[in-house]
This record gives sequence, structure tokens and C-alpha cells, in this order.
Amino acid sequence: MRLATFTPTSATSRRIAIALAGTASLALSAFAAAPADAAPLTSSHDGSSWVRSCAVPTAGQMACDALRVTSVVQHVSPLGISANATPSGYGPSDLRSAYNLPANGGAGQTVAIVDAYNDPSAASDLAVYRAQYGLPACTTANGCFKQVSQTGSTTSLPTNNSGWAGEISLDLDMVSAIAPNAHIILVEAKSATTANLGTAVNEAVKLGAKFVSNSYGGSESSSDPSYDTSYYNHPGVAITASSGDGGYGVEYPAASRYVTAVGGTSLNKASNSRGWSESAWSTSSTEGAGSGCSAYDAKPTWQKDTGCSKRTVADVSAVADPATGVAVYQTYGGSGWNVYGGTSVASPIIAAVYADAGAPSASYPAADAYAHPSALWDVTTGSTATCSPSYLCTAGPGYDGPTGLGTPDGLAAFTG
Repeated sequence: MRLATFTPTSATSRRIAIALAGTASLALSAFAAAPADAAPLTSSHDGSSWVRSCAVPTAGQMACDALRVTSVVQHVSPLGISANATPSGYGPSDLRSAYNLPANGGAGQTVAIVDAYNDPSAASDLAVYRAQYGLPACTTANGCFKQVSQTGSTTSLPTNNSGWAGEISLDLDMVSAIAPNAHIILVEAKSATTANLGTAVNEAVKLGAKFVSNSYGGSESSSDPSYDTSYYNHPGVAITASSGDGGYGVEYPAASRYVTAVGGTSLNKASNSRGWSESAWSTSSTEGAGSGCSAYDAKPTWQKDTGCSKRTVADVSAVADPATGVAVYQTYGGSGWNVYGGTSVASPIIAAVYADAGAPSASYPAADAYAHPSALWDVTTGSTATCSPSYLCTAGPGYDGPTGLGTPDGLAAFTG
């Protein structure tokens, strides 16, 4: 199994110690134990490791695509990070630099994230993340942040769940990093079924969000076209969905023709003119950015690749490799600063990029990237599997499955 090297952005902003799994060093990690029913750790030859934040889904359920790194030693104190230290993992300035994004994006826009179950520390954890990086406060008191159930209630929230709380913290922090001036609505489904998560998507749109991120997925089914109609067909709203963390293969709702399916990359500092390099994320043959042909969803008119007669996943991509992960603050199910990866990172990043670009002008904003492919960083290296045709699992010039058309290079590919 191979793992990309996590390259610091600077000596002061990314002091990461990789501890061998099972040694005393791991005890210094700032992470709580994984949920009892979560998948086992994924480990690499160099001892770095991570675990699924959410439990493996049962039949009819969906799971979040968040991977929590367990081998990073944080510079922590009971009140937050230690003096003169910054959290491990990429922060807002790193991400905005990598994707050529404004520092003050999102003004006048509302981004919703849809997740299952409740995170009782969502608001307070969000405040810590934003304060750490000097972002404007986003609270219920100032009207910037709202936390509701799938029916819109602010008082009758779902059952608490520590695994999904990690996903919620990740989503809130990524929207904050990319669109710091946007309002945020957290819509919590009462469980992780397609029907409840889809109902939460409808509620997000009802509450005025023009950008909705969905960092979860499950197996495709013959019912997906009807789910499309019931939950994900919202013309004029940018709906993003993670392509999945299982490597070559498709999950829903990323397979929906009405969403922007978001794949994943490994993101590293580089000495080139951009200052960064990216490749398709793959840790092993069973872990990496999801991609491939949908079995049930029709191909959208703007998608022209010939290897799939139906919908092809993904459309665009962003960082997802846990080895080049992002900083997240989580206290319910975590003990402060964490590093996360998975395509759960990429989906809220792309939703927030759409928000930076302004209210969507296209009925289905996924089409915008296909109209402006030169306004994306084309990811041309990396492979998740061996498949035919090869572009469905191997990155190359132009469109490919794991990274789509590429990653953001400014906002032009996300406007009409």
C-alpha cells in the first residue's frame, strides 16, 4: 500500500509528527477512539493511519465519506492549540492558495450542509475554528449560522452521533475556509436513510440555500431516478455530492445527474509556478476517489465522454487524501484539533467555491465546468485501479473519472 508524503506548507504552519500505529506516540494524538461500529484503521507502510468517521452503512443506509487521521500528534492544550503552534493539516489560506480563491468570498450567499444525526457542539466548535484562522464570527446570535432538523426545527434535533459529528465539523470548517463571508445552514436528518437525507436537502433549499453540500453516499439502486426527482432535482441550486472513498466504483447521490459529483486528489506543495501539485487520490485498490459509470442515472446532456452510456462520476474534484488532509476542530467524538480526509473534504469545498462565484445562473451548475474546462487545474497523474476504458479510473489530460475535469483555478468554471 502506498501513501503520498504529507508536505508541510511551512515550518510554523504544519508541524506534523507521524507516529507509528500501536506505539506510545499514538497516545499523544488529539483524537478520540473511533465509533465502535466504524471500519478498521487504514494504515500505510510508514505507520500513518486513519479511520472512517461514520459506521459502515447497513442496507438502505448511507455513510459519510469522512476519514479521520489517527497518527498525527497535535500541539494541543486543554484550551486549544499550544502557544505559537498552528493545527496540523491544511488551513484556509493553504486551500485558497491551492485553488486561487478570494480571501473574502461568499458574501450575500447561503451554503447548506446536509448530514445525518446531531452534533451538539457544532456551533461552539465552528467558533473555535473560525477564531483560530481569523475568520469572521458565524453564530446563531449574529444570524450567520443556523442548525435545524430535516423539518426545519431549531429545537427538536436528531439523536447525537459522534461519528457524524466529525463529518459535521469537517463540513462546517471547509465552508468557512473557502467562503468565510457566507451564511451557513446545517440541516440534520434524523437518520442516514436516503429518504431522510433527501428530505433534509429539500429543507435546505426551502430555507433559501443556493448551495447544498452532501458528503455521504451509499450503493446505487433502481430507485435512484425516483430519488433524483424527489430530492435532488433543484434547478438553480448548486448541489454537490462526494464521489466516495472506495476507489473505482459509483455511489449515490454522486451518481445523480442533477448534482455536481466531486472526486478527490492528493494535494502537495510544489516548486512550480502554481506552488502546488495534485494527483488522483488512491491509497489502495479499495480506497481512493470514487468514479465510474452509473447503472441507473441518465447521462446529463453536458457530459460528452463515451465510456459510459449513463452518468459518469465525477465532474470536478478537490483535496481528499487523508495524507494531505485538512485541519478540523471537533469536540463531540473528538478532543479538539483533528486532521481529516476523504471526499467529504472535497464536496463542501466545491459547494463553497460555487458560493464564492455568486448565485448560480445555470439550471444545473455542474454544466458550468464543462463549458469552462480551461478554468480548472487539470489533474493528469494517479490511478485508483485498472479498468476499461482506463480514463474511468486513471487521471490524464482532460476529463477522467477520479478527478473529473480538474480542481478549481479561480471561479470561472463555477459561473454561468
